[in-house]
Amino acid sequence: MRFSRSIRWRGRRLRLRTQVLLLQSAVVALALTAAFGAFAYVNDQHVEREYQLRALGVARTVAANPVVRAQAARYSVSGDGHRRAHAERDVAALAEGPVQAVAQAARARTGSLFVVVTDDRGLRLAHPQRSQLGRMVSTDPSRALAGHEVLDHDHAHLGEEIVAKVPVYAPGSRRVVGEANAGVAASHVHDQVVRVLLGGLACLALALLVGVLASAALARRWRRLTLGLEPEELVALVQEQEAVLHGIGEGVLALDARERVTVVNDEARRLLAVDGRPGAPVSEWGLNPRVLAVARAARADGGGPVVTAAGERLLVVTARRVRRADRDLGTLVTVKDRTDVESLTRQLDAVQAMSSALRAQRHEFSNRLHVVAGLVHGGHLTQAARYLEELTGTGSASVSLPGLDAVDDDYLRTFLRAKAAQAREKGVELVLGEGTWVDSPVTEPVDVTTVLGNLLDNAVHAAGEGGRSARQVEVELMTQDTTLVITVADSGDGVRADHAEAVFEEGFSTKDGGPVPGGRGVGLALVRQIARGRGGEVELVAPGGPGDEGVGAVFVARLPHVLEEAR
Repeated sequence: MRFSRSIRWRGRRLRLRTQVLLLQSAVVALALTAAFGAFAYVNDQHVEREYQLRALGVARTVAANPVVRAQAARYSVSGDGHRRAHAERDVAALAEGPVQAVAQAARARTGSLFVVVTDDRGLRLAHPQRSQLGRMVSTDPSRALAGHEVLDHDHAHLGEEIVAKVPVYAPGSRRVVGEANAGVAASHVHDQVVRVLLGGLACLALALLVGVLASAALARRWRRLTLGLEPEELVALVQEQEAVLHGIGEGVLALDARERVTVVNDEARRLLAVDGRPGAPVSEWGLNPRVLAVARAARADGGGPVVTAAGERLLVVTARRVRRADRDLGTLVTVKDRTDVESLTRQLDAVQAMSSALRAQRHEFSNRLHVVAGLVHGGHLTQAARYLEELTGTGSASVSLPGLDAVDDDYLRTFLRAKAAQAREKGVELVLGEGTWVDSPVTEPVDVTTVLGNLLDNAVHAAGEGGRSARQVEVELMTQDTTLVITVADSGDGVRADHAEAVFEEGFSTKDGGPVPGGRGVGLALVRQIARGRGGEVELVAPGGPGDEGVGAVFVARLPHVLEEAR
């Protein structure tokens, strides 16, 4: 689905990186707000509990004071009632009494809002306000007077309080004779919570800023990784790539800047005979060394078209470097199949060779007719008859190739005559070896003529360019069941010993004495590929040279399953 429902702002669609930035910022803000709320709640509970425990400590200290215990017992119900009643009426006596002194000292020392001591009925014996002495406490004292410690959050005449209540026991017994209360103002707790939360808000703002900056950095990296393309553009690009890659008749292999295979279509896998996985280094794909060299050369000089052989196929490989916005995206390698074109080229070469032979035949035949006509018109009938007798038995072929009758295949005979005519025009004599014997028709004429033609072309060139006076090429054809054995020897200067195997490598040419760029140096590599594809082989059995009298290089090719079964 295309991104037609993406977020819009004032009628304009927001870019994906903007959407990502806003979404991530909202998520970060929401998460931080929730965390801060939880922190605020826990902190409030923690601070309130801390103040309650602090008030409890003060109350316990006051309740445990011997003076307080004795005075509380004295004013209890079981004590001297007359004195208690007098004390209730004499506020001045309570204000100057020892209990008030102990309570106020504890209040001043601990910074508490109040410290109150009561008797066993809840009447105040000590209070920070003189007017409240002798009066009933404003909160329920029953639980403390029942012997329980109480932590509470009350609303009394001093306002909101965090209060702790502790029972006061009579000296030397467990009889409750009063209670000691200590507390702090709830506003103090609130102020403490606010101070902590303000520090938390600063951390919250800093975390939010970091989150937004991280989201912005991620959006920027996203833009860089996608080359500024939006999702709908990426979807369209992928669809177009799939359609193009699998719809064209050429092989496509794409490498990134680190020479890892990123894209490969089915045609490239078929032509290059590879089956690797995208993402792996190209060195692990088992590519033809010449193809690999072309791909790597593209990063330096553009990698022009190069002809190479892969299996039984002849391929044209082109590589080019790809850049976008000054960024190196890698290398694109295209592979074209030239096998059928090469086969047609070989057949055309054969036709051209035969045409050349026919032209030579017509020219020579015309010369012979002129000789005969001249002898007849001059009245030299005896010489004319002798000349005709010499021509008898040569047939209509323009080139005499003794031993050709041993080849029982019309295609081979025609091809050999044409090659003999070509060689003759270059000043080289083509002869058949004495062991030549082909008694079955050829079933694979294209492969046979490709191998034979390449070997003969190289031999004719070597013999024509060699330093020996005798310029000759000898070809011998023999059969072994359905296998054709071809031996080609020339009178050239031979092949250097250290080039005995190099001549079969792609890009190596004996004409130039080493590696050559472009599409040259493919003939012998193609010949060996074809032979090995059929289970045969092509070898240099004798390199020749100055030490071999009259003999240059000797090549032998074995081509299985190219002949019909023996008759």
